[in-house]
Amino acid sequence: MARGVPGGYRIWDSKGRRWWGDHYELCPDDLLTELNGAADPSRVTALLKRYRALKR
Repeated sequence: MARGVPGGYRIWDSKGRRWWGDHYELCPDDLLTELNGAADPSRVTALLKRYRALKR
């Protein structure tokens, strides 16, 4: 699940009850939709890798 935090968004792992992944200033719409929808782990991982590469 994506949650708003000061300065952007972070991913909340409901099972592990902790923040997961990077802090995003702007959360891409397709990532946000996937996190709050089906949350398919392989799709989320692919989207995270894509957006991490764009940050560099």
